[in-house]
Formats: sequence, C-alpha cells, structure tokens
Amino acid sequence: MSDTNSYTPEEVSNILKISKYTVYEMIKRGDLAAYHIGRKVRVQASDLDHYIQKSKGASSTAVSKQVDSPPASQDSLIICGQDVVLDILTRHLEREFPQIKFLRNYVGSMDGLLALYRGTANVATAHLWDSDTGNYNSPYIRRILPGHKALLINLVHRNAGFYVAKGNPKGIFSWKDLTRPDVRIINRECGSGARVLLDEQLRKLSLSTKDLQGYSHIEMSHLAVASTVARGDADVGIGIEKAAQQVQGVDFIPLQVERYDIVIRKDDADKPLFQALLTALRSKAFINEVQGIGGYDLSKTGQIVDEV
Repeated sequence: MSDTNSYTPEEVSNILKISKYTVYEMIKRGDLAAYHIGRKVRVQASDLDHYIQKSKGASSTAVSKQVDSPPASQDSLIICGQDVVLDILTRHLEREFPQIKFLRNYVGSMDGLLALYRGTANVATAHLWDSDTGNYNSPYIRRILPGHKALLINLVHRNAGFYVAKGNPKGIFSWKDLTRPDVRIINRECGSGARVLLDEQLRKLSLSTKDLQGYSHIEMSHLAVASTVARGDADVGIGIEKAAQQVQGVDFIPLQVERYDIVIRKDDADKPLFQALLTALRSKAFINEVQGIGGYDLSKTGQIVDEV
C-alpha cells in the first residue's frame, strides 16, 4: 500500500475482513490511528500498515492493552467500559471539570477490572453474571481485586438477549437452541460480559462450547455482533437491546435483565474526583439525557448496590 493513500472505514473493513463497526471501535479505542475531514473519517495507508504489522507481532490483545495503558494520575480519571452511557457521563464531567482529563479505555468487563487492580484505571464497569449465585459482578470483583475493598455503584440496568434476523426465521429462543446444527453464532471476546453470560449459561445447562457453530468467530462490540447477524454472516449473537435498536435488519429476543455497575476502590470514594463522578451520575441532567435515548432502566442509577 502506498503512503499517499487513505481509506474509509468501509475500505479498511474490506481489507481486514471485519465489520465496519469493528473498525469504528478500533478507531474509538485508539488501536487504529485515523483523522477527520469534516465529518468523514479516513485512515492513512501507512497507519493501517503499522496496525497490521503491530498485530502480527503482538502475542495477544490483552498484553498490548496492559503495556499501552497509562498509569492513573491525580489530574486524570481513566474510565473503562464500552457503553454509550459512559460517553454521556464523561461529557458531563468534562463540562463540570475542564481542567481534568477524563479518558476512556474501551475494554470489556474483566479487562477493566484488571486495569483497576493494576492501577492503570480509576473506574471500571462490569456486567458479569455468576451462574452459581444468579448475581452480577460481586462474585467476580472479590477475586479479581484481592485485598482491595470496592464499591459497586449502579450505572443502569439493561436487557440482555439474542440478536436474530428479522422475524426470527430460525426460531431461536433459548440457550439450548444455540447448539442446533442449523444455527451459527457470532461470539464476543473473552472477558466481555456477553461472553461470560454465554459461557455461564452453557455451564449451567451442561452444554459444551464444541456444540456451537461459530463459537470462535468473534466481534468486539454489541454493534458489531448485531451487524454480523443483520448481514447474514451469523444467525444469532448475544448482546444488549440498545444495540439492536441501532442496527436495521435484526430483532431482539430478551432473556434477562443485567445490572451494569461502576466499580471503584473504596479508598477512592471520598476523593473529590470520585465525588464529582457520583454527583454527575446522580444529576438530573445526566438522568434526563440517558432517558432521552431510551433502552435503559435508571431506577437505581447512582445507588451503591454492594461493597465487596
């Protein structure tokens, strides 16, 4: 590829053979450099070459994220998580505290908790379901943050379930349906809440991942999973209802309500930045904006739901 060329996200998706939604997620996370011409996004050919070469040399994405993550500091707040609600929360914080850098790390639940444990993030978010207790998050946090007290503050509740083609032509309604020979799934990466939900449900039902066609086919976001189903490259994916509302050509089959929590160290709770985060989270302006986009239950937003 010539260094003088540039590509649209759609062209990058064709070159890498991934969905364009995954390309946008890569750009958003900072994994792939891009620039704007007006409202258009472009990727320089040299930057795409660099990404490809870096990917070839990386032992795993998890290692790359660990090395590249900046240490948390007194004049910044690093927030881990992928939901658009966190983008809204960050904007409210930036307006209130322009002198503070509010940084986003677009990683899944387990990677975010590990970043919190390692000190490369200040705030994590999680929606990790435990099949033994039927609870969200607390059983995992106790083990991922050994020796550290943590507060769980509810961000939102969301509907989790299946993305299927319009009209659900294959009649996919239950976890057991995923093992049918005529059903292809699109999965999420290890450590994401959707992947944990799938694996825990399979464990609970004594079903094997070997019985699922497409189990190793992975996308990195709810939108990318829904898009894969919409274009017919998979029959079903696991994700949240909000993403289904943003992608044409898919229906959503709700299976359970998940609790999506903010996780902070208890030692940080009284610090000004974290008090500011709680104030923004509980503010009428934030609540109204999230209610305006729909798809979330905010009845317990800002409440401390557990201490572990």
